[in-house]
Amino acid sequence: MVARRGLCAAAVVVSSATAAVTAGAVVAGEDAPARSAARGAPAATPVAALAGSLAGKVIVIDPGHNGLNHRHPKIINRKVKAGPFRKACDTTGTSTGSGYTEAAYTFDVATRLARALRAKGAKVVLTRPNNKGVGPCIDERAAIANRLRADVALSVHADGAPSGRRGFHVITPGYVKGYTGPIVKPSQRLAYDVRHAFRKGTGQPYADYIGRNGIDVRKDLGGLNMSKVPKVFIECGNMRNRTDAAKMRSAAWRQRAADALAAGLNTYLRR
Repeated sequence: MVARRGLCAAAVVVSSATAAVTAGAVVAGEDAPARSAARGAPAATPVAALAGSLAGKVIVIDPGHNGLNHRHPKIINRKVKAGPFRKACDTTGTSTGSGYTEAAYTFDVATRLARALRAKGAKVVLTRPNNKGVGPCIDERAAIANRLRADVALSVHADGAPSGRRGFHVITPGYVKGYTGPIVKPSQRLAYDVRHAFRKGTGQPYADYIGRNGIDVRKDLGGLNMSKVPKVFIECGNMRNRTDAAKMRSAAWRQRAADALAAGLNTYLRR
């Protein structure tokens, strides 16, 4: 979840040094609703069926938040550069009503996505190694892709909107003078490729509470403003909505989500 006007997230965050605290483990999350949540959704494109190779491509996957952010408010509330202004280093993210956290969801999907992309020959780097740490800060998440001169970066999130609303949306950077100019157009192309693939692969509808046809343009996100490579965020659904939450708790659906995102990135990178 990315804090925004009208929908707030509890703010809490991390320096790049603190980000190194951890010993890696993949958080699988809840899996009980897997069969029922997956039923009726179209199958995502199998990784092996994606056209061609991604050899030589560098991709940074940014799983939003981190599992221990809530324990370190002083760290994550520290202000860092977010473009022409400063914002909190990170936030805690949201969770489903049953307590399945956004941080666990994003890391699980990111790990599955990385596996799919590596199978196609891409070099894939995650901005955090597990879900048992703090941060990194939003500026460092962007800096990781910048240092690698990545071909593309994708930040994976889930939203915490009012419970009566649902659906996914892709956030693309707006023009911020001195910051996002070079990445606005390629990021827009990336956003449309990711949006199309995610809807096709998961059956998830466009968000009915924000953006237009699954696309939202923002100028207030440090992770976008500080990026020097094409980058978008995806809010895969609303964790406060029962229908979306049931999907996100499903391991089968998370695999579909990862495969769909891999298809979107593949389309963008092979244009």
